[in-house]
Amino acid sequence: MGPLLTLSTFAAVILLVIHGGLCVDIIGGHEVAPHSRPFMALINSANGKFICGGALIKKNWVLTAAHCNAEGGEVILGAHSRKANEREKQVIRIAKLIRYPRYRSDRKENDIMLLQLKKRARLNKAVQLIPLPTSDDDPKPGTTCTVAGWGQTQNHLRKSSDTLREVNITVISRQICNDNHHYKNNPVITGNMICAGAKNGGKDSCFGDSGGPLRCNNVMRGITAFGKEKKCGSADGPGVYTRLTKQYLQWIRKTIGGA
Repeated sequence: MGPLLTLSTFAAVILLVIHGGLCVDIIGGHEVAPHSRPFMALINSANGKFICGGALIKKNWVLTAAHCNAEGGEVILGAHSRKANEREKQVIRIAKLIRYPRYRSDRKENDIMLLQLKKRARLNKAVQLIPLPTSDDDPKPGTTCTVAGWGQTQNHLRKSSDTLREVNITVISRQICNDNHHYKNNPVITGNMICAGAKNGGKDSCFGDSGGPLRCNNVMRGITAFGKEKKCGSADGPGVYTRLTKQYLQWIRKTIGGA
């Protein structure tokens, strides 16, 4: 029975690798040190359900993705665990959602939104602002970037991570991202987007990571937007991020102004 049991266990492990190997953690990432990403915002819907991530860019403003339906919801700052009662957490209701005027959900274009909070956050070690970039540099293919979130950890489980996770991904050219082995121009990956993942798959953002910041060389360059449905971490469906272009940055600064 011993050898048979060992063989069965080994087979089970192999099956897990085959079926789950493309999509583990955020995807292929690791848990970060608690409160080491103090700019991260956790966004819950009106019924308290976790839906997206975001970035605190001003004491009462969070930048996220336009497809995050946060109407009547709340933002949690200073969180590491979604569920634990952490003393660092600040829970603030959302006062207003301001989507970019030309957001197109059908084309996944202009997927960017500002959340105005009902009160200002208290800045401390666990809650800090992330600076907006001073330029709209377009990260070149091959650039290593970082994305973080509390999103889904496996395609088939539809279960979000309890703790904040992070992964390094690599920028992929738009030409490659649009070819027949990737998105096939459906939707078209435009100059307002950044495509990033891993050549052989296994590193990606996933469902629930939307709205979180994409950082390249420690500068925020994008917002987690979309990927192929149920194919997180696949080589043919790298994640796509709204790029912080000059027009978006101008809109953000004009909107948040002196508020």
